[in-house]
Amino acid sequence: MNGRHSGRPTLEEVAVRAGVGRGTVSRVINGSPRVSDRAKAAVEAAIAELGYVPNRAARALAGNRTDAIALVIPEPETRLFAEPYFSDIIRGIGAELADTDMQLLLTLIRTPKERSRFAQYLAAHRVDGVLLVSVHEDDPLPDLLEQLEMPAVLNGRRSDLESVSYVDADNVGGARAAVAHLLARGRRQVATITGPTDMYVARCRLDGYRQAVEAAGLGADDELVAGGDFTEEGGRRAMRELLARRPGIDGVFAASDLMAAGARAVLREEGRRVPDDVALVGFEDSAIARHMDPALTSVRQPTEEMGRTMARVLLEEIAERASVRRHVVLATELVQRDSV
Repeated sequence: MNGRHSGRPTLEEVAVRAGVGRGTVSRVINGSPRVSDRAKAAVEAAIAELGYVPNRAARALAGNRTDAIALVIPEPETRLFAEPYFSDIIRGIGAELADTDMQLLLTLIRTPKERSRFAQYLAAHRVDGVLLVSVHEDDPLPDLLEQLEMPAVLNGRRSDLESVSYVDADNVGGARAAVAHLLARGRRQVATITGPTDMYVARCRLDGYRQAVEAAGLGADDELVAGGDFTEEGGRRAMRELLARRPGIDGVFAASDLMAAGARAVLREEGRRVPDDVALVGFEDSAIARHMDPALTSVRQPTEEMGRTMARVLLEEIAERASVRRHVVLATELVQRDSV
């Protein structure tokens, strides 16, 4: 090439300069993580040397691309801004997409009308892929995404037979460890406040609770189980219900930190000391857990890393157009503080 170049550098010329295939160059430009660090560095150096600038408009037309990803949260905005979980997920997704050309479009779906409108938006292929957070069992969006052959990744799953790619945490193991910790500290009337049972994540955390109770040789007691909705007010309602049923409760596993905060408020109102009278454990290890009084023992799930992994998996599906679905489950860890 005589060190000179006439006209606009092409993708093929970048591949020759980098010593890689055209597909590798395309993956680097599209932000796919399925490229070795060495190949990525070679492609980036070749792009810089040649002054190559991707023609985004032509690339989008040729590949039927929009360079946009929809982040869908089928919850009211009050939950989006009140719960640290959502901000941590968004932070992780944003960090993973920061070095790509992808635009992130946040979509809240609160009504059937909004869901129908978004379905039409998807059918027009106005985004390259979808990240779906807060998955409910009866949500029709995952099935619609499959019908449209739209690359998609769920945060969590609808069941253990989930067919769409997902990134989840070990909810059963985390809950089991939390309840086993309470029982190991001598608590014998350990209750749980569950999430909404139309969410697989809530059922998994309830399963973990039951496994720990059974492993300790204690019989199942439905009066020690109260339903919540992952909100602080839901935790308050459930804690009042539990105290009315079983005044002698000496331990509580709440399936979210927000519900644990609600439970803590009711225990204080009723003159119950934490942890002296009632030990308390939450799930997520959010900022709420660290700032409670006393500080809350909680199951840490890597929420921000879940967001990063979701974005990474989706970029792979978009770049590769692969039919293989990826199922990722990240480990949890019990963080011990003063509430037990």
